[in-house]
Amino acid sequence: MFENEIKNNVLHSYFERLGYQPEEISGYKRFKIFDSYEDELNSLNNGVGLRDISDSGIFQLSGKDSLDYLNRISTNSIKDLGKDNLSRTIFTTEKGKIIDTATILNFEDYQLLICSSFFKNKVKSWIEKYIIIDDVRVVNTKDKYSLLELIGPQVESFMTLVCGGAVDEVEANKFKSIMSEGILFNLARIVDKNGSQKFWILCSPDNSVKLVDFMINNKGIFDFNLIGEDAYNCYRIIKGIPSTPNELNDQFNPHEANLIDLLSSTKGCYIGQEVIARLETYDKVQKYLKGISFDEQVHQNDQLNLFDENGNDAGVVTSVGYSAKCGRHIGLAYIRKSFIESGTRLLAKDGNGNKYKAIVENLPFRK
Repeated sequence: MFENEIKNNVLHSYFERLGYQPEEISGYKRFKIFDSYEDELNSLNNGVGLRDISDSGIFQLSGKDSLDYLNRISTNSIKDLGKDNLSRTIFTTEKGKIIDTATILNFEDYQLLICSSFFKNKVKSWIEKYIIIDDVRVVNTKDKYSLLELIGPQVESFMTLVCGGAVDEVEANKFKSIMSEGILFNLARIVDKNGSQKFWILCSPDNSVKLVDFMINNKGIFDFNLIGEDAYNCYRIIKGIPSTPNELNDQFNPHEANLIDLLSSTKGCYIGQEVIARLETYDKVQKYLKGISFDEQVHQNDQLNLFDENGNDAGVVTSVGYSAKCGRHIGLAYIRKSFIESGTRLLAKDGNGNKYKAIVENLPFRK
C-alpha cells in the first residue's frame, strides 16, 4: 500500500465543474482520460499537453546547512546550486537502491524539494533521519502550492502565449517569478540529458485555476489538451521515462534505471555512494531498463516475469500500455544483461499462468 490519502485539490474541483470525472488511483483522485486518449497522446507527441501534478510531494527546506545537507544525502552535486537554479537528484538507501528522485529549486533563503506523490512521506522521513546537528528544517507545504507540467514540441511557443517574452528569460534548468494576466507564478524550464524540455508552473492553488482556465480558453491554433494518466503512461513508456512506483523504487539502483546523469562522480560521499560506485567500477550492473513489445493484447493485472526459451529468468516487466503509434502493446522492463540486445525474443508470464510473446526494444521506441 502506498503512503497517499485522498485530499481536496482545487484544480480537481475545477475539472469536475467542467464535467470530468476522476477515479481513485493509488489513494488519490486522478483523471485517467479527459476528452480523448488519442487526442491527448497526439498533443504530447505533436502539440502541447498540460498535466496537473499537484499531488507531488513539495517540501520547504530552510537553514544555513540545507544545501550542504542535501548534497551529503543525495546522489547529485547540490551544494553550490545557485539562486533561481534547479537540479535533479536521487535519494538512495545504504545499499544503493532508489528511494525516490527529487528536483531541488533554490530560492536562496530556502529550497523547495519536489518528489513523487507515492513516496513523499518516505522521502521526508529519510531526509529527517540524518539531521543531527545540522541547521536544517523540513516543512511539508501541503496545500500551499499547485504544480503544473507542460510537455510537447509546441510547449515553448505555447508558453509565449501564456506569459509573453518572459519565457525567453528563463534559461535551461532555472526558474523565474512571472506576472502574467494579473497572475503570479514561478516558471521553471527543465531540460534533460537528451535536450528534451518541459516547463513547470508553481503557484498558489487559486492562481493555478486561473492559469488553466486561461489556457483552455485561449489556446488559439495550438494542439493543446489536458492530459490524463492513460495517455501520459503511454507517452512516457515510448520515451523510456522511468516513473514511481513502477520503475523507481527500492528494488532497483540508478545504474539499472539509466539515471547515471544524476550521479556526481566528483563530489565525494553520499548515502549509498560506495555501492553505486562499485557497480560501475567492477561492471556489476546485472540488469537495465529497456523497452519491451508484445505480439498480442496484454493486461498487467499482475506482475509479468520474463523468461527465455529455456525457462531462464530474464527480468520483470514494470509498465505496460497500448501505443497506436507502434500499433501494439509496449512496456518498460528491467532485463538481465544477457538478454538486453534489441530483438531478443522472450516470454512474459503473469501469476495466472498467462503467457505473452515479447521482444526487447531499445529506448526510446522508434516506431
